[in-house]
Amino acid sequence: MRYNIRGENLEVTGSIRDYVEKKISKLERYFDTTPASDVHVNLSVYNDEQRIEVTIPMTDLLLRAEEQHIDLYAAIDLVVDKLERQIRKYKTKVNRKFRQEGSPKHIFAELEKEAAYEEENPDEIDIVRTKRFNLKPMDSEEAVLQMDMLGHAFYVFTNAVSGDTNVVYRRKDGRYGLIEPNS
Repeated sequence: MRYNIRGENLEVTGSIRDYVEKKISKLERYFDTTPASDVHVNLSVYNDEQRIEVTIPMTDLLLRAEEQHIDLYAAIDLVVDKLERQIRKYKTKVNRKFRQEGSPKHIFAELEKEAAYEEENPDEIDIVRTKRFNLKPMDSEEAVLQMDMLGHAFYVFTNAVSGDTNVVYRRKDGRYGLIEPNS
């Protein structure tokens, strides 16, 4: 894995870089072959809160986690724990069910939370970001698993049975909803 480590309001020293690379490289044990992907790490400090964001895009999986803590090294440990849980969950739940049929090749890229936008003109609708991704055929159960793994509130997918574009979402009561088009 290749590491791209950036710091905001923080200088990335050699010891910080070594610690991040050492911890994240432990994730390689979960893969048969070492992933040849870039590991994007953003370290930042705001109001005495250390924050780390790690994104590892791979062919069939997007790993992403972020953590905040008073201690940077503790935040790094916590984010690696989160990534390990994501990998284990992906390998056990999704692969077990879809190994016979073949798992989807790509999980759509995570929709990043957008910066707050104050409208200058309330009559205009200003689209500040557009994302494009391939919709993979799957059933609603796998879509819920993918959504939970990514930590999203919703997930857009192609229904493998009907071929329609569907959306699963997390309701306020903690259960899940499915949006289907009228036929």
